[in-house]
Amino acid sequence: MFGVLEGTGVSVLDPRFHRVIPGSARVERLWTGARWSEGPAWFPAHNSLVWSDIPNDRMLRYDAFSGQTAVFRQPARNSNGNTVDTQGRLVTCEHGGRQVTRTEHDGSITVLASHFGGKRLNSPNDVVVKSDGSIWFTDPDYGILSDYEGDKSPSEIGTCNVYRIDGRTGEIAIVADDFVKPNGLAFSPDESILYIADTGASHDPENGPRHIRAVTVEADGETLGASKVFATCTAGLFDGFRLDIEGRIWTSATDGVHIYHPDGTLIGKVAIPEIVANVCWGGPKLNRLFICGTTSLYAVMTHTNGAMRP
Repeated sequence: MFGVLEGTGVSVLDPRFHRVIPGSARVERLWTGARWSEGPAWFPAHNSLVWSDIPNDRMLRYDAFSGQTAVFRQPARNSNGNTVDTQGRLVTCEHGGRQVTRTEHDGSITVLASHFGGKRLNSPNDVVVKSDGSIWFTDPDYGILSDYEGDKSPSEIGTCNVYRIDGRTGEIAIVADDFVKPNGLAFSPDESILYIADTGASHDPENGPRHIRAVTVEADGETLGASKVFATCTAGLFDGFRLDIEGRIWTSATDGVHIYHPDGTLIGKVAIPEIVANVCWGGPKLNRLFICGTTSLYAVMTHTNGAMRP
């Protein structure tokens, strides 16, 4: 273990991890002052990162040129997960709004999904965009369980599902309904697998799931098939995660970031002195991993690059 910042460091658990982390790697704390940092998304054109501070009902923006952080949007309807679509627009999951929105290039906001079957969504949590322009998101009930991350309300749908928004028609469909609390999600580099975290253990520590499942994407590219447990968290719960170009999963955990080889082996860890909620790739070469800890934004340089959109 090593690291300049107290509580940080790198653990190599498998020799294969040496290939993807520099021997000189150091974790940087870029900013602090949030209540619960979540949902980072990288914007290459502006060399900046946008992320959510859910309980403070704001979104923040880190400028990698100046190193400065400022409020991007407030109020933000308790935004959670964010990503960038194929046209470089911000796509956001809102707990308070109970919807998925897109911020257009002119700054206006378009609602992409707020209801299914005439009933309001629970509290969209995390979101990814596939290369065909479709938008896939999870909808657990965390944002309506209390007033901390949204507005306490009963669930109208009654279940926690994974949805797909068609990129051409805007039609919304359930693609998975067998998760307790679906959370983070990301596609494999070839989009043949959709990885989905289930954090059901947050409210059922003894029996609830605390794993990531690997779900096959069918040949039509629109539906999901067979699934299996890819990895079970050894420190708290998996929340958000992203993949690198060789299919390794870099996932949040209680003690930092856990890195899994595509074969399911835990090959390394990046220690963070706070619970980590989510990560994303950024920088001009997508080889800098940005990490949302509880109160802070961190980053570490790697020997690999992020897969698809950050």
